[in-house]
Amino acid sequence: MEAILSSDVLVLNRLYQPIHITSARRAFVQLYEGVARAIDHDWRTFDFDSWSALSEATRAQEGETRLGTTRSRLKVPRVIVLVGYEMLPKSRVRFSRANIYARDGSRCQYCGRKFPRSELNLDHVVPRSRGGLTTWENVVCSCIKCNLKKGGRTPEEAGLRLMKKPVRPRWTPAFRAPARFYEEWRPFLTVADMAYWNTELLP
Repeated sequence: MEAILSSDVLVLNRLYQPIHITSARRAFVQLYEGVARAIDHDWRTFDFDSWSALSEATRAQEGETRLGTTRSRLKVPRVIVLVGYEMLPKSRVRFSRANIYARDGSRCQYCGRKFPRSELNLDHVVPRSRGGLTTWENVVCSCIKCNLKKGGRTPEEAGLRLMKKPVRPRWTPAFRAPARFYEEWRPFLTVADMAYWNTELLP
């Protein structure tokens, strides 16, 4: 039972935008308190009582999870929508490969050309060998050619010039789905990035 209550549920704001992932335990509490409604595969919404009635009236489908209670076996909702919340969460911008590429527009910050992400590297403006840190202000996109030309030198030493000074973005990236998600989440998510792109880089 604990594994079921700890399993993931996608939470949408009232505009049906994904805002975070919660546990099934918390989702049931929000349904019971009336602050959220469950969504089924036909996009119908249910309060706690109607969700319970639906669980009793339908047979378990393949891959569906149900929670046994003293009265019945309650379906675990995989998507809930908050009835009175329309904001997207404000959060610290994740220092990740994907967000650095997004900030720099997938352009080499030395030659200014745009490349596919697979043809870009991350470059420390002040090399780590010189005490340069892995921070928003010291890491930029660089094409392979410029990266090789720069090597372990500063841009000035290599005869290169930065297009713009790197800074921490002020925007908040959109919701990022985890590597594993439920089929019921698919209509609400656009999974564009692999876990590689969203892993936070360590200083």
